[in-house]
Amino acid sequence: MRRRSFLGILPGALVATAAQAPESGGDVAAQSRPKVRGTLSLKARSRGGKQSVSERTVRWEVAQSAIIICDMWDTHTCSLSAQRVGVLAARMNQVVSEARSRGVMIIHAPSDTMKFYEGTPERRRMQRAPKASSPMPIAACPRDKEESRMFPIDDSAGGCDDPVVKKWTGPYPWTRENPKIDILGFDGVSDNGQEIYNYLKQEGIKNIALMGVHTNICILNRAFGIRQMTQLGFQVVLARDLTDAMYDPRTRPFVSHARGVELVVEHIEAKWCPTILGDDLTRVIPGTDSPAA
Repeated sequence: MRRRSFLGILPGALVATAAQAPESGGDVAAQSRPKVRGTLSLKARSRGGKQSVSERTVRWEVAQSAIIICDMWDTHTCSLSAQRVGVLAARMNQVVSEARSRGVMIIHAPSDTMKFYEGTPERRRMQRAPKASSPMPIAACPRDKEESRMFPIDDSAGGCDDPVVKKWTGPYPWTRENPKIDILGFDGVSDNGQEIYNYLKQEGIKNIALMGVHTNICILNRAFGIRQMTQLGFQVVLARDLTDAMYDPRTRPFVSHARGVELVVEHIEAKWCPTILGDDLTRVIPGTDSPAA
């Protein structure tokens, strides 16, 4: 084909292609993720009296399931914490990408950074969800006195394990979620418990898997964290291999940082919700995602 004749038919071909493409509706933020078939099989670990460990298989429909990524910031006031989050973010992104491809909703909740995301489709779709009635006010849920007495680690000084802990007096340094974690497609972005609750209700979500940091603080305390979401009636699990705590081995109970994280996870398993491994969120039971007969 000569160059002139090719260029002559090109505009018409582009028009034809555009006409065949699905209509976008004009507003990306108005689009919700498709509700697809598929059943996750989660090995949920819990603890009972005298720390007896039990594991049971829980089945979640992907259309009714969401991941909330808590406070995986781009930096932190504690250097060692920031380093661990950077390592964690790369592994987390692999799990989240697979879960997203299976139809699980992804909500990014990097607190105090909403200015960075203002105007994006992911932010706007969370803001525009109609307010849903809730059985209680949605707010942060800090530890009460009883839980504080039985909490397994001492984080009263903040838990930073840097060799020299700097006293932070200025504004927090984080500005966004760690860039190693992709935000795309039908994902949502919010750090507001009411907004997140609204969107979960709008989308028919019953099951929540929490991951991120910090296990002993924000994962438990936030208005979208474990305490509040379990009290609101959601089925909640923590991805225990995709979290990290603020714990300094120079404080009680004087164990390694890794063991300190495990102790907090065990506390959550005993008092609040089961835990899983992130890999459970990356695949469905064979055949459950097949087309309807």
